[in-house]
Formats: sequence, structure tokens, C-alpha cells
Amino acid sequence: MKALVTGGGGFLGGAIVRKLVERGAEVRSFSRTKYPALELLDVEQFTGHLADPAAVGEAARGCDVVFHVAAKAGVWGPHSEYHSVNVVGTRNVIDACHRHGVGRLIFTSSPSVTFAGVDQDGIAESEGYPPRFLASYPATKAESERMALAANGDRLAVVALRPHLIWGPGDPHLIPRLVDRARKGKLRLIGRRPNLVDTTFVENAADAHLCALDRLAVGSACAGKAYFISNGEPMPLWDFLNRILAVNHLPPVTRSVPPWLAFGVGALMEMTYRLLRLHGEPPMTRFVARQLATAHWFDIAAARRDLGYDPAVTVEAGLALLAAAT
Repeated sequence: MKALVTGGGGFLGGAIVRKLVERGAEVRSFSRTKYPALELLDVEQFTGHLADPAAVGEAARGCDVVFHVAAKAGVWGPHSEYHSVNVVGTRNVIDACHRHGVGRLIFTSSPSVTFAGVDQDGIAESEGYPPRFLASYPATKAESERMALAANGDRLAVVALRPHLIWGPGDPHLIPRLVDRARKGKLRLIGRRPNLVDTTFVENAADAHLCALDRLAVGSACAGKAYFISNGEPMPLWDFLNRILAVNHLPPVTRSVPPWLAFGVGALMEMTYRLLRLHGEPPMTRFVARQLATAHWFDIAAARRDLGYDPAVTVEAGLALLAAAT
């Protein structure tokens, strides 16, 4: 099997690459730069921008399956950048699959495509897209997910996976940001409700992609569908985050601000950053305020049934692995 992983040098992409290599697959990666870790795995590396159809097509040529993991993530930045990577990039991946006869496409989406700013308690895939979004990332991921699923047909089988809050050893996103803000004394609870939130250990997220590979085919039960992916262990958000802080030898966060105030501060900071054209990311945004103040956990029964997904690493075991690597 020859597989292409876009974003193969990233956190989740790298975990998928390693599992494919362990299976004996011939693996390619498409990223903006080359990664020494992939060279050690004898992964063929293609570099370029997802918005470049020729570069994407060259990487996909001759492949049996594409894992489209690469995306522009985050909660702040020009909408045009999110659109270029997430929407145009996905369109180019789909076109490359059609042009070069790739039979399977596994698209990495996000549960944020369903987030309307209110509690999501055990929702299933029947939950629709909201009428509006609070940030460019979920807006463009929703557009690209719709596009990917619409491409499912008699020549290309497509499935979309929505892993939530991926974490684990080597995480370059969630944990470093959390630790940095805690050390600077900038972390606050948003409200006092014990909002349940799902997370996904990185190895489980990668396993879900391999499960999709094994089950995906034209006309299969999962073709043309999206699936929530998590550890299946929802817990109060700040209980989880405080355990991450404890692993990093930091005290728990106990001070809080009301949700309405956090949302208002986020709106004010967004306006200020836009008007003054400030660099970097605002300390608070409306999207982050709503995410931290609400519950978001998901029913993964469909992924268990259709993909055979069964999260192998529990939150407790993942925290132990994280502690060992810290």
C-alpha cells in the first residue's frame, strides 16, 4: 500500500505515519518543510503549499489512500489564510485524488464544525452545522468537511473523522500553551460549572484513522459519513487541565471569571487587535470563552460500530505516559 499523509510531520500526522510504517506501508508526507524524524522512517517527503494544486497532485500520484490531516488551526488570524489552507487545500486534495485514481480519502475534521456556542452533551453525528461560527477555523473546517463528504462516490470513498482535543507526549499545541499561560499567571476558570469535555489521546486519534483505512471502501457503511472521535471518557474540563498542570509541576487553577465577562473581554480584544492591527493572538477571544464555559462531549457509538474504533489508551494511562515523558 502507498499512502500519502498531508501534515505528516505534525503531531497527529506523525503518529499516523508511524503506525502506517509499522504496518509496512510505503508512506509519503506532504508538508511545508521537511522533517528529520520522517527521514529516519524512510518516509518520502514532498514539500509545498496545499493551495498549490500541482504540488498536491504530484504528492498524491500513485497513492492508494490519502490521509488529509494538514490544516491551519488556531482561533485567530486572517480569514483568507484559513480559507487558503483549509478550503482551497481540501479542494486540491480531492481533485488530486480524482485525477490520479486514489480510491480512498480519510479527512481529519474537528468537532468544532458543530459548535454553536452552547453545551454539547453527548451529541451524535446527527447534530448539524450551526448557522454561524465564532472563528475562521471552525467555519473553514465545516466548509471543507462538507466538500470532502460530497466528493464520496463510486470512484472515491471518503470518510471524515472529528477527534476532539488531541493531547499526549510531544504535543506542540494544547499543553505548551496551557503551561505557558499558567506560568505567567494568565489562566482563569470561566465560570464554576463542572462542564464535561471529551479529549483524545494522540495514539487513539491515530488508531481511529487506521480503523477508517481498514473499513473504508466504495459503498461501505462509513463512506460519505463523519464520525466523532474521543477517548470516550468525558470529565470536567478543569479537572483534566489541572492534572496536565500537575504533571508539569504547576499548581491548579482556582480563580475564575464569569462567562459573560470572558465573552465580552474576548469581543473587545478581537476588535482592538483588528483596529490596531496588532501582531499575535489576543489573550481571549469569543470562541475560546465559549469553548471554556460550555460542555462538549460526544457519542462515539457510531465510530465503534462502523469503524471498529476502541480507544486503547485511557486518560489515566495517557497522563502516566505524559508524566514519564516530561
